[in-house]
Amino acid sequence: MWRRTYLFLVLVRLWFALSPSYLHPDENFQGPEVIAGEIFSYPVRRTWEFTTDNPIRSVFPLWPVYGLPMLLLRWLWIGNGKDGEIPPIAVFWTLRVLMFIVSFVLEDWAIHELIKSRRHWRLAVLLVASSYVTWTYQTHTFSNSIETLVVAWSLVLIERIVESPQRGSVLASTILGIVAVFGVFNRITFPAFLLIPGLRLLPYYWKQPLSLLSILAAGLCTTALAIILDTAFYSPHSISWSDLLRNPVLTPINNLLYNISATNLAKHGLHPWYQHLLVNLPQLLGPGALLLLARPKRSLPLYSAISGIVVLSLLQHQEARFLLPTVPLILSSVRLPRNEKLLRAWTVSWVIFNVLFGTLMGVYHQGGIIPAQVFMSKQPDATHAIWWKTYMPPIWLLNGKNEVLRTQDVMGMKGEMLLAELDKLATCDTPADRRNMEYLKEKNGTYLVAPLSATWLDTYLSNKGLEGLRFREVWRYQQHLNLDDLDFGEDGFGMYVMFPIGIMYYFGTNLDDRFSVPGFWPKPEQSNKVPYDREEIHAELERLRARRLYLREQRLAAEAQAAALNQNQALGQQQSE
Repeated sequence: MWRRTYLFLVLVRLWFALSPSYLHPDENFQGPEVIAGEIFSYPVRRTWEFTTDNPIRSVFPLWPVYGLPMLLLRWLWIGNGKDGEIPPIAVFWTLRVLMFIVSFVLEDWAIHELIKSRRHWRLAVLLVASSYVTWTYQTHTFSNSIETLVVAWSLVLIERIVESPQRGSVLASTILGIVAVFGVFNRITFPAFLLIPGLRLLPYYWKQPLSLLSILAAGLCTTALAIILDTAFYSPHSISWSDLLRNPVLTPINNLLYNISATNLAKHGLHPWYQHLLVNLPQLLGPGALLLLARPKRSLPLYSAISGIVVLSLLQHQEARFLLPTVPLILSSVRLPRNEKLLRAWTVSWVIFNVLFGTLMGVYHQGGIIPAQVFMSKQPDATHAIWWKTYMPPIWLLNGKNEVLRTQDVMGMKGEMLLAELDKLATCDTPADRRNMEYLKEKNGTYLVAPLSATWLDTYLSNKGLEGLRFREVWRYQQHLNLDDLDFGEDGFGMYVMFPIGIMYYFGTNLDDRFSVPGFWPKPEQSNKVPYDREEIHAELERLRARRLYLREQRLAAEAQAAALNQNQALGQQQSE
């Protein structure tokens, strides 16, 4: 029964790994996007963490995690005689499968190593495997997901060193030195989870200087390698030994200095000290958080989780994903209720909580962004893409289309400001007509990507010329839910809940006088109807006549204005002579 349940949960984890939900832009822009631009010919976008004068993100951990799989894929692609670059969506899904594998193998294996009791180990593995955090966050390319694995295996190595000093402690210390430096360059928060567990190593290394020397040597060599890679990556020219000595790029120090500044953190949002404990931890654990109140098992994983939560609570910017390493640590340390009724009630609440949050975060949360980028990469006319009320899309998934396609993220901009932005960017010349595909023949095409819940656009979607905007829906994705730009005044809460749909519009603006003739275009409710009735045809002809007259008046007025201007200029020249 246990094996069947565990196998089922592994398959659930794989299913969520292959779902295109998009939990946070950092899962792309702090990892795959950066390395994809180095290995493939995809044009990419580097975020401020990589472009500031004092970069705070290291590329050292990115190469083994994402670079090696990408290099292997490229080698297999070329080896099979394929032309051009491998499609980026294939790389995307490969990385998702890779994250599933390392989560399935390394995380579950670490739990097995940390828990000695077979009965308690089976319970811990099932709890971790049934958590929506494992299904979603751990199968996405977050640095926090990598940090979770690094923390777990650091604890495993500490256990091996302390409890079995005679069995390869020098080797374990060497590996721990490498892993610890990797963890620091991956996320500066990593040492917080080892503060209490690391105290167990002090008396051991006091008595074993050879092991102490091995961990220090391994750590120094790994640090030197990381600094060399970062300095070479961020330097505009080839580096020399003098560059490494005079101007090394120390990303962990830059990261630490940035995050201890309240001014910097205010740009990302400030939170009270109890945000992690009272909000974020229950959000990740749900009913599992209640088990912490019922005498959890005192263990190294629990002490690691406590030290991490305490230190991270001292920082003023607190996001739930910062606590990802604590989830398997806590779930492997809790005890289930002994009372049968309480156990049944807790189990039901645990299943419901994880199914709901797993579906929300693993399927619907910004789920249309990845498919939308794949759609955009196949549009021959696309030169502008405006993303409204969504996360910033991964640029590298455009498969080279981004050389001619300009992507602009306007975030949660107000509707009126969006109109002004579209006025500047729209380049379409052919009206967006739902009855044909003529728009694909355009050399310049502008697309607007927005959630269907943005009801502010409804008027323009059904209209062919209201205030110069003409939209045509050309693509939609059902499994999309936006919870980050809720504007109840513009959108309405019900639309987000009842219709979690991602939608894409193609629009032509033609923002000149020819297509803003008062009364020319039909009313919005009639805009997409083909006239068949005699009266409708007559009304359409009258509108055409009105358009011609209007254009004639506009042309005559423009000519008269130009003639008057020329006459004034001629008079001015005569007077000056």
